[in-house]
Amino acid sequence: MSDCIDMTVRILPDAFRQIERLPVAIHRRVLEILERLSHWPRVSGAKPLHGDLAGHYRVRTGDYRVQFHVEREAVVVEKVGHRDGFYDE
Repeated sequence: MSDCIDMTVRILPDAFRQIERLPVAIHRRVLEILERLSHWPRVSGAKPLHGDLAGHYRVRTGDYRVQFHVEREAVVVEKVGHRDGFYDE
């Protein structure tokens, strides 16, 4: 049995809307990622971002990305979308 405490996963309103607009198959895969994020830092495939996004992470599923950062006892999901233009602001 693990002594790690599960993290709360908070989804920002924009990210929630982005998740709701995903194709059904991708939506399911993103929900699985959100479940995995509750076990931070034991999340396979999470990559730290660089430059202006330093301190943030991303997990990918196929051509889609989930961007998040960690605040104390919570993983905060900021953005979900297709890789094309994902990091453009």
